[in-house]
Amino acid sequence: MSNEISVRQDGPILRIILNRGAAGNGMTDGMVVELTGLINEAPKSSRLIVFSGAGNDFCIGRAGVKPPPADSQALDRRRDFDTVFSCYGAFRRCPIPIVGVVQGGALGLGCALAALCDITIAGDKATFQVPEMAHHIMPGMVLSALIDRVPRKAIMYLVHTTATIGAERALTFGMVSEVVPQALLGAKVEEVCAAILKAAPIATEGVKEYVGRAMDMDVAGAVDFARNLHAVLNSSREIRK
Repeated sequence: MSNEISVRQDGPILRIILNRGAAGNGMTDGMVVELTGLINEAPKSSRLIVFSGAGNDFCIGRAGVKPPPADSQALDRRRDFDTVFSCYGAFRRCPIPIVGVVQGGALGLGCALAALCDITIAGDKATFQVPEMAHHIMPGMVLSALIDRVPRKAIMYLVHTTATIGAERALTFGMVSEVVPQALLGAKVEEVCAAILKAAPIATEGVKEYVGRAMDMDVAGAVDFARNLHAVLNSSREIRK
């Protein structure tokens, strides 16, 4: 494990902290791979993940990205990009809740990761941006992260204007769950974690399973899924412990 990501097991909580604060927590591909592994392994020892960045920013995007070789083929590029797509998939597939803590800048990859967290608490000075189009890059990776988190008009605005928006506007866009004064950010996160941990683990995982799948179903299918999940989980021994 590198020292670019700090990991601390705090009882049932796994705290993952991007540890390149002096560089705005810009993430190298190696860090993305490491983060993916941590998210995939976390459910074995933890009931929830708190994901944050050290220093003044959450994550200002990717770091150390080099131009592709002149003879690069599309399949090679796809394999390179799968590093990030796999990370996004880990956030979606993780059966335990991921609580994102955003202070300062969340740009590009950072903006996507903030949106992918199940609950995102932002300080009132946090900012969000999708800057790729200004660099002549079609932001397919970020779009894939936002597509089920952010309404269409908000996505189009963020991507085409490359505007930097504040935390309150990110809240209206659905990228953030709650905005609090920066000084109260830590306390609010602990409050949210305590609320999550009050429930039975199987119920917590059931909520994430339902929300993660039902949004893509038609209404009748989503209702039937809820009926079945509700009956199975609420009659289990695990939920009555």
